[in-house]
Amino acid sequence: MTSIPEKSAFISRSFACLFAVSILFLILSSSILFQFGDNSLVPRSIYKLIIVQTTRDYIKPVETSVPFVSLSCKESCSTPNPVKSAICDQTQALLKVFMYDLPPEFHFGLLGWKGARNQIWPDVSKPNRIPSYPGGLNLQHSMEYWLTLDLLSSISPNISRPCSAILVHNSTQADVIFVPFFSSLSYNRHSKIHGADKTTMDKILQEKLVKFLKGRDEWRRTGGKDHIIMAHHPNSMLLARKHLGGARFLLADFGRYNSQIANIDKDVVAPYKHVVRRLNARDSPSFEERPVLVYFQGAIYRKDGGMIRQKLYYLLKDEKDVHFTFGSFSSGGVRKVARGMSFSKFCLNIAGDTPSSNRLFDAIASQCVPVIISDDIELPFEDVLDYSKFSIFVRSSDAVKKGYLLKLLRKVRREKWTQMWERLKEIGKHFEYEHPSMSGDAVDMIWQMIHRKMSYVHDRVSKENRYEMSQKFLNV
Repeated sequence: MTSIPEKSAFISRSFACLFAVSILFLILSSSILFQFGDNSLVPRSIYKLIIVQTTRDYIKPVETSVPFVSLSCKESCSTPNPVKSAICDQTQALLKVFMYDLPPEFHFGLLGWKGARNQIWPDVSKPNRIPSYPGGLNLQHSMEYWLTLDLLSSISPNISRPCSAILVHNSTQADVIFVPFFSSLSYNRHSKIHGADKTTMDKILQEKLVKFLKGRDEWRRTGGKDHIIMAHHPNSMLLARKHLGGARFLLADFGRYNSQIANIDKDVVAPYKHVVRRLNARDSPSFEERPVLVYFQGAIYRKDGGMIRQKLYYLLKDEKDVHFTFGSFSSGGVRKVARGMSFSKFCLNIAGDTPSSNRLFDAIASQCVPVIISDDIELPFEDVLDYSKFSIFVRSSDAVKKGYLLKLLRKVRREKWTQMWERLKEIGKHFEYEHPSMSGDAVDMIWQMIHRKMSYVHDRVSKENRYEMSQKFLNV
């Protein structure tokens, strides 16, 4: 006969078992309910926090890219650090982009890439199969390469990137139409006549592109107003640009365009890719560790607006704490420039044949405070980045006054310079081209800029206020 204590123990164990099984079923049913019920009383984010976050293979929810600085934050808020994003959800993207399947001769074929039969694009999910962009000065205009890679990556299931732009396969569902022509590379490599040829390969490709676009329903539907064409090198698309002026161009500046073809209201200024190595913030020399006050190395004798370089050279060349010399990027020139900038407090960005150059972005990468002497320059992302917090603007007419520039820069105290130096370390990531792209890097910022242009909500900083803001910030 079973004793009372044994019965009690049996009942207790049964209740314990029943309770454990009930809890297990409750968790499983809750998981199914929360995971698949879009109208669940418990928000999906809470479900992930309770259930999913405890698993080893938890994938962070999609981080939607939005313009990274609100207008109210523009002057005082710091921007977030780049964070890897999960695979982009099409419904989360700022921009839906349709890309023409142009033959490889217009893009990766220019890099020597040859795919399998009828293969138009390389497999971007495998880094060892992605053709590399040529180095040297070619790199400064490689924006076309990074943007195209990013679009291809947007539909790759194993690549994590921001959700600013995503590729769609139906042009009627797209916000913009992307034209994947590596026009800068085409100009750099194929703009000269060889042998018995009567024309250049660059010209042939431009003619083919114009014919192709003019024959497309997508172009005729809007006159090209929703088309994105990359023409970063100032001499690229020289033939085609006059036929395709209705499109939105991605440019370095407007120095060689008339305002009817390209202007700040419709087009996007994209940063150069810097050619010097970006300094790690921890390794960046401080004020006392930068003995050179002013640094410039490059071509001195330029035409048109670049004449100011020659004038400044004769004003500054004999100053003891100024490095102002001619130099090129050949024969170790990049390393010399990188070292020179990293040991200088201020780096001059002076107008040359065009208003802009990659020198500004080399200075940012070196955390050398840029001094911008280029009256007609347009700057990337200026509607959300306050350049006066990390750069100094000087009018050309003031810069060539004897003693003016050095007097201005020598009045900048250590504390003020350090503020600008710290800001340079914060914003440097916005000028980095990467694959896969990162939240807030140059690729992500360009897509966001295109979105703002298309939405007519961009808030362009007035050029007339640049100089006053610089002076006010420096308290000089």
